[in-house]
Amino acid sequence: RRGRMAAAVAADDTNAGAAAAAAAATNNKSVVAFTYIPEEEDLPYEEDVLRNSYSLKSWLRFLEFKQQAPARIRNLIYERALRELPGSYKLWFAYLRSRVQQVRGKCIDDPAYEVVNNTFERALVFMHKMPRIWVEYVKFLVDQRRITRTRRTFDRALQALPVMQHTMMWPLYVKWIKEIGIPLTAMRVYRRYLQIEPEAVEDYIDYLINEGFFNEAALRLAQVVENDRFVSKQGKNKHQFWMQLCDVVSKHPKDITGLKVDAILRSGIRRFTDEVGRLWTALAEFYIRLAHFEKARDVFEEGMETVTTVRDFSMIWDAYSKFEDQLLSARLQALQQGAEDADEETQAEDNADFNLRVARYEDLIARQPLLINSVLLRQNPHNVYQWVNRVNIYKEMKDVTMVVKTYTEALKTIDPQKATGKPHLLWASFARYYDASGDHEAACNIFERGLQQNFKYVDDLSSLWCDYIETEIRHKNFDKARSLCQKATTAPRGAAALKRGLIKSRDADAGDVHKWLHRSLKLWLLYADLEESFGTFQTTKAVYERVLDLHIATPQVVINFAAFLEEHSFFEESFRAYERGVALFAFPHSLPIWLCYLTKFVARYGGRKLERARDLYEQVIEQAPPKDSAVFYVMYGALEEEYGLARHAMAVYDRAARNVTEADRYRMYLLYIARAGEYFGVAKTREIYEKALERLPEKYSRPVCLRFAALERRLGEVDRARAIYAHAAQYCDPKADPGFWHVWREFEVEHGNSDTFREMLRVRRSVQAAFNTQVNVASLEMAVATQLATQQQAAAAGAAAKRPSGITMEQLEQQAKQEDAAPKRVKQEQAKKAVEFTAANPEAVELGDEAAPLQEVEERAVPAAVFGSLSLAEGTLQRVRAAAVAEREAAGAEADEREREAEDEQEEGVGGALARMRRGGGRGGKQSHE
Repeated sequence: RRGRMAAAVAADDTNAGAAAAAAAATNNKSVVAFTYIPEEEDLPYEEDVLRNSYSLKSWLRFLEFKQQAPARIRNLIYERALRELPGSYKLWFAYLRSRVQQVRGKCIDDPAYEVVNNTFERALVFMHKMPRIWVEYVKFLVDQRRITRTRRTFDRALQALPVMQHTMMWPLYVKWIKEIGIPLTAMRVYRRYLQIEPEAVEDYIDYLINEGFFNEAALRLAQVVENDRFVSKQGKNKHQFWMQLCDVVSKHPKDITGLKVDAILRSGIRRFTDEVGRLWTALAEFYIRLAHFEKARDVFEEGMETVTTVRDFSMIWDAYSKFEDQLLSARLQALQQGAEDADEETQAEDNADFNLRVARYEDLIARQPLLINSVLLRQNPHNVYQWVNRVNIYKEMKDVTMVVKTYTEALKTIDPQKATGKPHLLWASFARYYDASGDHEAACNIFERGLQQNFKYVDDLSSLWCDYIETEIRHKNFDKARSLCQKATTAPRGAAALKRGLIKSRDADAGDVHKWLHRSLKLWLLYADLEESFGTFQTTKAVYERVLDLHIATPQVVINFAAFLEEHSFFEESFRAYERGVALFAFPHSLPIWLCYLTKFVARYGGRKLERARDLYEQVIEQAPPKDSAVFYVMYGALEEEYGLARHAMAVYDRAARNVTEADRYRMYLLYIARAGEYFGVAKTREIYEKALERLPEKYSRPVCLRFAALERRLGEVDRARAIYAHAAQYCDPKADPGFWHVWREFEVEHGNSDTFREMLRVRRSVQAAFNTQVNVASLEMAVATQLATQQQAAAAGAAAKRPSGITMEQLEQQAKQEDAAPKRVKQEQAKKAVEFTAANPEAVELGDEAAPLQEVEERAVPAAVFGSLSLAEGTLQRVRAAAVAEREAAGAEADEREREAEDEQEEGVGGALARMRRGGGRGGKQSHE
């Protein structure tokens, strides 16, 4: 065991030096011998591997033991192990990793790299089905920058490995082939890769675009957009691939040879309607880059004539105008450069060509409004407003032929049932255009054709009739205008069914608007105006009565009819028209009719037909709601005051005060009181005031009470006035309504004495307390709750901070005693302050020294630890309540003291005033003294 062992070491030893060169010359088959003498610590492992030469664990233990040994010794052990176990993947992988680490940091042309390569080749003889060996090998070769050998090794790996394991090799292969900068080789590798991984075509396309192979990229993109089963790894959709294809073929037309670009772009235009403008611009750009300028213009014009959105049109028009502008600039620059060398004939031709280009550019700018209008009409050919706008554009251009052609095309295109806007405007505008040109007969023919159309709404047809009639009026054909009105308002067949409601929908008897035309109020009003101006009284009256019979009149029509009859002195006929009007309408629509009716009737008859007027007023009061009845009550009362009896007027005002709304009731009572005082004396108003105080809401009680009290003061009824003030005081907050209390105070100063003045002050305090009670209680409860929560949080935080780990029970009890004694000290201080305040009060009762011993009484508090957290919470609550009660008592004592001082001052002033009144022998003072 102690003997020396001779070993043969392979030529791939890392320290071979000069022998490595000879090994490379002889295909690395030469052998360099050196003496390996095992150390004493190696003997157990040597014996183990000798006995178990086919045991992988024995060799791994030996290698693990020799981790710190020199590299050539470890290599020798690896070689001995692999000689015995050539099929061990674990040994080969560890050996190869070790050999790769040994050459790290050396120059890539060092012979040691070739030795490692040979080691990899020997490993692949046995491990050619192991992908990790191939991965390590190709990574090692990539670091050596040996392109051909690396490519061939990748190919050998793909041939040796099964297809399912190619996914480990292809990403490395593709990444390496893109980095070496040989596009043709990379394209061949990518084509092989796409056979097994078709989804990687997006990376291939990006690579082709970056390298400038646009034809190949376009072909691949075309295949992608045609394959409905293709799923993008990058999350792209078919629209994005189409846009990418269009960009490639339009920006690089000279490189595209295998595709029909025009057909591709037009297919995209038909397929993607939201990118029409961009695709038309791309197609034009394709021809521009090929210098086919006329073809590009044709594409621009075709695009502007086919797009249906303003956005797409703006995109095409901007590109078109920019193209023309650049052509002009280039042509102008060329003319300036070649002006010196060209002859006169060439210059003339160049100038003509330049002028043609300028005219073409100006025409493009001038046609923009018409082109935009065409786009909008392609969106909706039934848009009346756009057709009118198109006509106005041609009118500004003074192109009469195009104006007439546009009108004709619009009337043929628009379907009245689908029209956006009012289609009758086109017919009327077309007729007025001919009429303004002096061709009245043609205008009438257009009106007649328009009246035959089946419009969607009756208002459209009636408006066209009105335009026709107004045209005849402008030409002073009044008889024809009246005949047209009569023709338009004549009821067609089936009008009786319409009147009875058998046809309830305008879509039923299809909505033939001609059958509803005779109920158009617009036509009837025009007819009535014509008859008033050019007809007779009977014809005008017949028109108005027909309107009322059809139940299409408005309150204004009724008033106009009555005014027309009144102008011709047919007063009773006028009143009957009012009667028909109020029968047709209910409130609030009949309000203006009733007002005109009652005003005209009273102005006409006055008191001669008083009973009839009373019946009318009773009728309207019965029908009118409370919010509209106030004006009629006032008018009724005025009628009774002027032509009837005063007591009837008072009865009317009394009914009004009961029946009108609360907002009008106060004003009605004021009117009632004023009229009662005027007709029956001031004393009569007392009972009205009392009723008002019973019926009016609280917000109106104060002004009524002030008026009532002023009345009693004028009558000398001081006690009644004081009672009224006392009654009104319950509604008047001293802070919100100081004016009332000032009036009462002046009253007491003038008519009262010290007792009544004190009573007034007492009432004031009680009222103020009543108004402040709810607010004070709520604010106090909120403050106490906030203080309690704050103290509980502070107590909890203090208890947690003051509780050290080594605290004793005696310390806890002492702390609880201090916390319980704190509220007692607060109470004692508050009691002391209360005693001092009481001693300072001159009206307070003296208690003597008997209360002093109360301050010396002490109680022993129960430790808080006995009750836990409950005692702390209760103690905190008690302290908060005690503090709140003390604060409220102190504030009340201060407020009472201030009020007493104010009363004393006022009593002194009142006493002086009473003394002056007694010396003066005033009437009010005598009554108060009695």
